[in-house]
Amino acid sequence: MIRRAEAADADFIVELLGHGDIEPFLSARRAREGADVVAQIERSQREPHAFGVFVIEDDGERAGLMEFETNNERSRIAYLGGLAVHPDFRGRRLADEAARDFQRHLLLDLGFHRLQLEIYGFNERAIKHAERAGFIREGTKRKAYQRHGEWVDGVLFGLVREDLGD
Repeated sequence: MIRRAEAADADFIVELLGHGDIEPFLSARRAREGADVVAQIERSQREPHAFGVFVIEDDGERAGLMEFETNNERSRIAYLGGLAVHPDFRGRRLADEAARDFQRHLLLDLGFHRLQLEIYGFNERAIKHAERAGFIREGTKRKAYQRHGEWVDGVLFGLVREDLGD
């Protein structure tokens, strides 16, 4: 279902991030160009415990993307971002399953204590996904980001090992 990205995935990732139904919801600062995506994949391979670019697959077909980066090494906090599922694969709860697999990998395999993420307030689909995947809404940063010509909120979510419930 999820696997660490490889160099051969770069074109898929660039195309996915540039898709008209995905790009408006991603961070304005995220890498979107080929060379930058390749550099992130290489870093993911080189620093597997600190940074990760993961491909979501459905029956062996590339369907989406998820990423993490160590936010605080001492407190074992990972920041999640870059979740994107190609529109052809939506409606199957693929992202929900992938998110749970990703949570377990980060918390159980890599030893993180806390996962956190932030979603633009206008991205209702991602907010609902985060809640379905077990993340706890922790707050809102009001009018924190300028996106699409206006100031928008950032909705904060967190998840700790105890939230997994197993």
